[in-house]
Amino acid sequence: MPLLKFLFITICILWLIKMIGRLLLPVLFQKMMTKAQNQANQRYQQQQQPAPDGRIRVDYMPPKDKHPGDDAGDFVEYEEIKTP
Repeated sequence: MPLLKFLFITICILWLIKMIGRLLLPVLFQKMMTKAQNQANQRYQQQQQPAPDGRIRVDYMPPKDKHPGDDAGDFVEYEEIKTP
């Protein structure tokens, strides 16, 4: 008898969890989707900010090379030798 009572209570609890899940999960997923869409829209709007009128903004300037010919390497003199 205690085994039947335990099985009955377990089945009832699982059934209740299933019913509550069917009611609450769609609402929770909808809230998550709305939140994700809002975050994506905010990122998109941040990327689409208009440039200031008539002003130029430079984010990066490459360093100026003081000696442009230094990276050419060493020059090695050679003679061409022709074999007969």
